[in-house]
Amino acid sequence: MAHNHPSGDPSPSDEDVELTHEIEHAAHLIGVPLQDHVIVTPAGRFASVFRAGSSH
Repeated sequence: MAHNHPSGDPSPSDEDVELTHEIEHAAHLIGVPLQDHVIVTPAGRFASVFRAGSSH
C-alpha cells in the first residue's frame, strides 16, 4: 500500500498509522498479508509505516 504526502515530509501521521492498522486487519480477514505501507513525497523521499515502528 502506498500514498503521497504533498507536504514533502514522509513521516507517518497518526492517521496513517491508524489507517494501516485498519487495512492490515481487513487484509488479514481475507487472507491477504499487507507487506508494507509506504509514504512518498514529490521530491522522491519515502518512509515505511512498518519500519517506523508504528505498526506490527
